[in-house]
Amino acid sequence: MKTGTNVIHLTLVVALGGLLFGYDTAVISGAVEALQNYFQLTAAELGFAASSALIGCVLGAALAGYVSNRYGRRGALIIAALLFLISAIGSAVPQHYWTFVIYRIIGGVGVGIASMVSPMYIAEVAPPARRGGLVAWNQFAIIFGMLVVYFVNYGIALMGSDNWLNDVGWRYMFASEMIPAILFFGLLFTVPETPRWLALKGRNHEAHGLLKAMNPRQDIEPQWQEIKQSLIKVHRPGIIAAGYLGVLVIGIMLSVLQQVTGINVFLYYAPAILKGFSDSTTDIALLQTILVGAVNLSFTVLAIFTVDKFGRRPLMMIGAGLMAVSMLAIGTAAYLDAIGGYLLVFMLLYIAAFALSLGPVTWVLLSEIFPNSVRSRALSIAVFAQWFANFVVSQSFPMMNEKESFIFQQFHGGFPFWLYGIMGIFTVYFIYRWVPETKGKSLEQLETIWQHDSTQGEHRMKPAGLS
Repeated sequence: MKTGTNVIHLTLVVALGGLLFGYDTAVISGAVEALQNYFQLTAAELGFAASSALIGCVLGAALAGYVSNRYGRRGALIIAALLFLISAIGSAVPQHYWTFVIYRIIGGVGVGIASMVSPMYIAEVAPPARRGGLVAWNQFAIIFGMLVVYFVNYGIALMGSDNWLNDVGWRYMFASEMIPAILFFGLLFTVPETPRWLALKGRNHEAHGLLKAMNPRQDIEPQWQEIKQSLIKVHRPGIIAAGYLGVLVIGIMLSVLQQVTGINVFLYYAPAILKGFSDSTTDIALLQTILVGAVNLSFTVLAIFTVDKFGRRPLMMIGAGLMAVSMLAIGTAAYLDAIGGYLLVFMLLYIAAFALSLGPVTWVLLSEIFPNSVRSRALSIAVFAQWFANFVVSQSFPMMNEKESFIFQQFHGGFPFWLYGIMGIFTVYFIYRWVPETKGKSLEQLETIWQHDSTQGEHRMKPAGLS
């Protein structure tokens, strides 16, 4: 199959990895109650059923650096597509709890690989002036995948009674992922490898030709020289020896803070939260979850069109601040037993703020802050940390929110939301103090942020001792 070089085409195809990322992680939200009833799960088992895919995500993220270096960015995504397909089939047919868990872990490995490689691929082919918006399309695809599966889950729930949903309907939810997985696998054969990976492997003639084909109206020689120069360090022994420990720490912190501010509590458990704090029935709670997805998608689009205009730092700080306010308000209302219709309002405010900031912009920053010579290894470590934090949050929330638990009894369900709110406040400080602005610079120009010490402008944000 002939491959293309149009950057928009490449972005849309590779972003399907993001769509499957969102689809696979959110499909569980409509099936949580059915799984609990079908397999007769305790709160801890339910938490593990919901978060088991995250074990695979952690493994996939750990493997993604090696796989994308060894087999290429496109090769890694092809492997991810096959894992998505296997998981979709396997998760739909199990008769036993642990069989279901195993197939969810397999899908999680695919998510872990795609979550790292898709934004990295886009960043490596995108022109500097448009890189933020194009990488943010991957986050759009993630949210779009979530929204699609919310509609799919809602439609399946309407096909029968609650008893039918508990016995059979949930299987259709997981099986539906086969369609986008097959589409993603086929379309990947229409995209090439990235010029930077080809250069990394010494295939300079191919890399130069592809870079020229992707930028037909530009003089690519200055950029080509920057790419070659940036790879001189590729044979140095490691990230720390190459002098990039500081940027690795920043990447890890960005990844962890995106998760410990509580986003996946809403993305995975929204129907259960809405039912728990109100008199909503299953179908109404799923319908409200669709509204959550629609807000998420809308504000992600806003981020796409503003991240290259206003920059990464302003969006991140404003968004994290609004997320903190929303979480603290929800936690306080729960503690005072004053939950009402405005729970959905604060939930939507939180989702909107996340979609404008920590959702897409974290991935933009992660895809661009690491130097060429260590990008796949450093990004793999950062994304590994992200999925591990995701697992901890997703596993711990059902236990903290169980009505018989000590924490719930003491704080009336408010404690986890207060905790996430405090993390949001810390995120604002961290972005202000440590994260530099990266908009408008080539990937190679960004390396100078970590190579020079200065007390002025964006360099002031660097951690002490960063070389």
